[in-house]
Amino acid sequence: MTLAVKQKTTATCDDSPMPARFKDLCLDANDHQALADWWCQAMGYVRKDVHEPPEDDWTRPAEWPVPIVDPAGAGPLIWVIPVPEKKTVKNRMHLDVIGDQEELLKLGATLVRRKDDDIEWDVLADPEGNEFCVFAPR
Repeated sequence: MTLAVKQKTTATCDDSPMPARFKDLCLDANDHQALADWWCQAMGYVRKDVHEPPEDDWTRPAEWPVPIVDPAGAGPLIWVIPVPEKKTVKNRMHLDVIGDQEELLKLGATLVRRKDDDIEWDVLADPEGNEFCVFAPR
């Protein structure tokens, strides 16, 4: 007679049921129109309504959130959301990008922390103060 031994296993990301999955990324902004344009310029994104024009010549109202997309389809959809309050504390979530720190600074980013012995990336902030990490291209 063979006895079956039941082993306790721990669920992993690969085999656990999925109550949620990634959809979009949202950035809060006081001037959501300007910040959407900044991120488009910084990452080569475009406004979704330009890339995929709505039917019937519909125009997104200026006060609505602005969706921006990677025209190559590789990056996530980013919504730039208008909010009345200014950013006051460090982000709990942030973007990591591969890019040229100097070029991003020329576009209007600010240096928060330079790469050093403790970190292998630069920390910058967009024009509204949202921090993001910049990794050098390999």
